[in-house]
Amino acid sequence: MFDQSSIDFLKQLSEAFGPPGFEREPVRLLRDYVSPHCDEVRTDKLGSLLFSRRGTAQRPCVLLPGHIDEVGFIVAGITKQGFISFNPVGGWFDQVLLAQRVRLRTRAGTLEGVIASKPPHLLDAEERRKVVKLEKMFIDIGASSRQEVEAMGVRIGDPIVPDSSFSTLTKPVFDDQVRTGEATLCMGKAFDDRIGVFMAAEVLRRLAVEGIAHPNTVIGAGTAQEEVGLRGARTTAWIAEPDVCITLEVDIANDVAGMDHDLAPIKLGGGPTILTYDSSMVPNQGLKELVIDTAEDAQIPYQLSMIRRGGTDAGVIHISGPGCPCTVLGVPTRHIHSHVALLNLDDVERCIELVIAVVQRLDVATVEGFTAI
Repeated sequence: MFDQSSIDFLKQLSEAFGPPGFEREPVRLLRDYVSPHCDEVRTDKLGSLLFSRRGTAQRPCVLLPGHIDEVGFIVAGITKQGFISFNPVGGWFDQVLLAQRVRLRTRAGTLEGVIASKPPHLLDAEERRKVVKLEKMFIDIGASSRQEVEAMGVRIGDPIVPDSSFSTLTKPVFDDQVRTGEATLCMGKAFDDRIGVFMAAEVLRRLAVEGIAHPNTVIGAGTAQEEVGLRGARTTAWIAEPDVCITLEVDIANDVAGMDHDLAPIKLGGGPTILTYDSSMVPNQGLKELVIDTAEDAQIPYQLSMIRRGGTDAGVIHISGPGCPCTVLGVPTRHIHSHVALLNLDDVERCIELVIAVVQRLDVATVEGFTAI
């Protein structure tokens, strides 16, 4: 399980400022964490970080990407009264935004603000019946004029992220109404997909520290600008030239009120998810079955996932170069693309264990078998 230094790293990653195109802060954290355990650390020219460790053979190349950006916003304009209009960078559900704190990064430093709208006390009856849309919202940083905002260093194009601290909590676990133990949950922003980055880093660290043999070269990656079009995945795949890819992501936990759990069974504490389909990629079936067999052999609980809409970095990596066998492993996470998400550290640990076990099986013959006719 995780020691305190690993949890501290996850906290730093979660709280780091890094929307698409502005990922330098979390990338530097990642670089400093993985450098002692890797043979090579390099970057693309888009802002992604690649870090590798060679096993007993140079090939196959096993790519473990997780995207390092987070959904955020960008300054779109400043009103005469000193309020800031903003555009989303990545996908947001408007209803999660009002009254939430944000951090705005300017050339002069970081400012705090709150997302607000026309006061409800001043809405007429018709307005009260309508959902407030993002374009009717603004960010208040305490200014009273455009001049004040500009004097504070704010410019159009400045990035904005949720202001949300990382924390852990412990809950009891029950099986058939019998208490069987405890679980540690994490709350914070940017788990989509800093948790994938964290897992890639932990896999490389454990391969090094624990001296785990593997018949390949493993390349972890923190890819840039996934939330605006899988952009860093394209450049990362060009540099890495992977023979096989296991993308590490969050998955949408459906164990919340209002869901039909028979149709959407993914839950916290149920183990990592193995993707069977999303709208950007059909996983390589041989690789998918190897992951399932490995989980069952190692007695690691898992959940099969299907996503009707949406995709991951694997969506472009699997069609890079001549093509690359891909699959996606996920950590069930509640409330993604909001200020506060929630996940279970047991699922993270089991996912890391599963990735390591699969990596140990990925020799040349096995990987070539994924595309053999």
